[in-house]
Amino acid sequence: MIFRQLFDAETSTYSYLLGCERTRRACLIDPVASELPIYMDLLQSLDLKLIYTLETHVHADHITGAGLLREKLGSKSVVHRDAGASCADLLVTDGVLLQIGDLDIRVRHTPGHTAGCVSYVMADRVFTGDALLIAGCGRTDFQQGDAGQLYDSITGKLFSLPPDTLVYPGHDYNGHTVSSIKQEMALNPRIGQGRTREDFIEIMRELKLAYPKFIDQALPANQACGSLAG
Repeated sequence: MIFRQLFDAETSTYSYLLGCERTRRACLIDPVASELPIYMDLLQSLDLKLIYTLETHVHADHITGAGLLREKLGSKSVVHRDAGASCADLLVTDGVLLQIGDLDIRVRHTPGHTAGCVSYVMADRVFTGDALLIAGCGRTDFQQGDAGQLYDSITGKLFSLPPDTLVYPGHDYNGHTVSSIKQEMALNPRIGQGRTREDFIEIMRELKLAYPKFIDQALPANQACGSLAG
């Protein structure tokens, strides 16, 4: 497998390029519109054809590159059916299997940060978007957020994965690049360490978070697959 972890410093967003070595087919998870030249150059240098863009949810902090990549490269946008982005080519549900050459990627619905959040599960790793972060999790105070639902998603659908499964999040603000299910279960201060559902709901209720900086531009654009990006 060809694998690249890419980082947009302005929004602390991780995007991921996955490619099949045999077929040269590829996907991008959570592409950022402003990073399009980097993606195009990387795909060309690796001789990869972009088949899918996979969104973990409709983002409030950056504008997706899905629509622009579709226009330029013919890739198909993949979003959960509850995400509120009917512009997508594929509206997926829990358990759907996506195949990119020899790569198998299973959709796992992990709502709570938003109603349409998904994680993408492979044999040895999971891309958790904003549901589970390294030593944290996504906020639950807007976009149909629900702390109890997020607790159920993380403990029931992510912590049930094999302990050595690598965790690749949608963001990190402290320079971390990868974790594991075992590590998050043991150390995550919000939802690991044996936290109960009630503990977690209270922790999330007490967070005093600023209004998302780019939400007023990003949300409507991403509901249109990034077509308002210019």
